[in-house]
Amino acid sequence: MTDAIVFDPTMLFHISEKGDIEEFEPRPSEYAVEPVVWAIDADRLRNYLLPRHCPRVTYYAGPQTTAADRERLLGLSAAVVAIERDWLERVQRCRWYCYHLPQQTFECIDECAGYFVSRVSVVPTRVEALKDPISELECRGVELRILPSLWPLRDAVVASSLQFSIIRMRNARP
Repeated sequence: MTDAIVFDPTMLFHISEKGDIEEFEPRPSEYAVEPVVWAIDADRLRNYLLPRHCPRVTYYAGPQTTAADRERLLGLSAAVVAIERDWLERVQRCRWYCYHLPQQTFECIDECAGYFVSRVSVVPTRVEALKDPISELECRGVELRILPSLWPLRDAVVASSLQFSIIRMRNARP
C-alpha cells in the first residue's frame, strides 16, 4: 500500500481525467439554477476516486446514526464505497487528477455530500496525479466493497440512519 496524498483541509477539490486545467469556468448543471464550478470537501473526496460514470453507493456514520445501522452496514469501517463487480477493472485502470481549489468563492449546497459550488471562475492552486484510486481509498480507511449488484445495498442504506451519497445509479445493472 502506498501513502495517500495529503490534502489540505482548508481547500476544496475537483477530480478530473484532465491534468492540464488552468482555470475552472462555471458550467451549466442539471443540479444548479445557474452555471457553477463544482468542488468537494476533503472528507467526501473518497466518493470521487472512481471513473466518472461508475455507479456507487457511499456512506458513513453521522451524528444520528444508530448503533444497529453502524454494525449492520459499516462494521468496523469508517466509510464504505461500494461498486459493481463489472466496474472493478475500469477502477483499477483509471487515472485522475486532483485539483486543489481555494474556498473563498464557494458555498456549501449539501453538507452531507460535501458539495460546494462557485458561480465565478476558479484558478487551482495545484494539481496532483492520482494513479491508484484503490490505494487512495485504503489509505483513507475507506472500505471498497465489490458487489454483483448495488440495488440491495442502496435500498438498505437509504432506509438506514447513515449519511450517504448515491452516485450514477442510472448506470448500475438493473
